[in-house]
Amino acid sequence: MRILAVDHGEKRIGLALSDPTATIASPLKVVQHVSRLVDAAQVAEIAMQNEVGLIVIGQSFDEDGNPNPAGRRASRFADELRNQTTIAIEMWDESFSTQTARAARIELGVSRRKRAGHQDEFAAVVILQSYLEARRNA
Repeated sequence: MRILAVDHGEKRIGLALSDPTATIASPLKVVQHVSRLVDAAQVAEIAMQNEVGLIVIGQSFDEDGNPNPAGRRASRFADELRNQTTIAIEMWDESFSTQTARAARIELGVSRRKRAGHQDEFAAVVILQSYLEARRNA
């Protein structure tokens, strides 16, 4: 079963897709934010095209363990996505996914110029890979 991960941001939505065995996460694409309704429709369509069986949406939390403003936006996006697809949706702690993605690209030796810009699809890979590993270890 393929799993789609969503890194929901204010301007862009990063997407990552697992292989059919749900073992490896790969960057898929970045969708530009339009509106919650349009964004959810685009993600639902991409999930359907890729025969996804589960959508994992990253949600961030504050130091008290409550969803922060970005986490609440991700939750509202998940609610809209549930209205537009029958694919199962699960929220997943994405805390520090963008920083982890940036650090990984530095460690891989990606040049500063190529690292410049957005990390959205790589943050989605971090979210998905952490989900896959947690599932494997459960």
